[in-house]
Amino acid sequence: MPPAHCCLSKNFALLLLAGLVSFVSSGTAETVQNLTPILLAVENAPVPFHGSDGRVHLVYELWITNFSSGDVTVEKVEILGDGAVLETLDAGAIAGRLQAAGMRESSGTMAKSTQALLFLHVVLAKGAEIPKLLSHRVTAHVSAAPPGFQEITETSAKTKVDRQKVVRIGPPLEGAGYISADSCCDATRHTRAALPVNGRVWVAQRYAVDWEQMDAHGRIYAGTQQDPKSYTIFGKPVLAVADATVVGLTDGLPEQTPGKFPSIISLDEADGNAVILDLGEHRYAMYAHMQPGSIRVRLHDRVKRGQVIGLVGNSGNSVAPHLHFQVMDGVFSLASNGLPYEIDEFQVTGKTPGTEAFDDAESKGIPVPITALSPAERVSGAIPLDQLVISFGKK
Repeated sequence: MPPAHCCLSKNFALLLLAGLVSFVSSGTAETVQNLTPILLAVENAPVPFHGSDGRVHLVYELWITNFSSGDVTVEKVEILGDGAVLETLDAGAIAGRLQAAGMRESSGTMAKSTQALLFLHVVLAKGAEIPKLLSHRVTAHVSAAPPGFQEITETSAKTKVDRQKVVRIGPPLEGAGYISADSCCDATRHTRAALPVNGRVWVAQRYAVDWEQMDAHGRIYAGTQQDPKSYTIFGKPVLAVADATVVGLTDGLPEQTPGKFPSIISLDEADGNAVILDLGEHRYAMYAHMQPGSIRVRLHDRVKRGQVIGLVGNSGNSVAPHLHFQVMDGVFSLASNGLPYEIDEFQVTGKTPGTEAFDDAESKGIPVPITALSPAERVSGAIPLDQLVISFGKK
């Protein structure tokens, strides 16, 4: 048998887990060592940007690792900006935002030896100063700790707010009646689409939007649901959002049948017929799901803001004709991280009750329930937030 002093006893390890035992170094400076069964980290610091609500937003992910032999229930998360509480998430909010690695379902409980992402969205008060440093205080129930010591609180995951310049762009479409479906900042289809690609996890669609369009009667399509031509947005011109260079292009992929996602599609074909523009300073704009044969640019072309680069279609991994648009920090549509952007001018003319109501109306071909804004709100320099009715003019 090994000597009794060669390793920690089970009871001693439990005491460490409960934070009852610490070590003091023999040097001149004392160092306290506490066992931390929950590990916290921020991989991508948030970039502050303006939303169409006139507020500054911070969108990012808190990585949480349960480094213990039992379940952990995350009960409260406080987001601190320069030491002051910016926002508090209770157990209910956490249960709707915490996703185990590789899963799209959310839960407030983490199984033993697992990792999860807590998708965070902080909206600063109007006029509030943007914090320089964020940290996170997490309260959790750790079932592996001894009875009476299972409630723990940890404060860590310090990160500087990334004050890089947010790119200002023009609109990707022209006209009225567009709906910013699955847009920033809580839409699960985009903001939480963390994917393992090329050996690491990316959230390329963190700020992506699916642009759809209503007709004069408020319908997404009129006629046969399975016919792409029935959809109001089908065939609408897609515009370059800035003077830029074409660095990515896919064409020739077929239209999909609306009403259902394709059952088998490769990663390389997921974007369908697509164009990627280099906006400069490591910012790239991606347009996806365009009509086959409609793309009017070639690789390495220089385009001008407002130039037509293709037509809206339903190619790739798409359930209905729409324009998927995102800005990212790399040339790949998935192996990149999403970046915020601000459209220089648009109008908000209404809003839907939410994604569920919109999806229901779209699937049935009935008018989308809209709360109209009168007068319309003119917005300058912002991201259109989720489920708004938007009009784009010429400039």
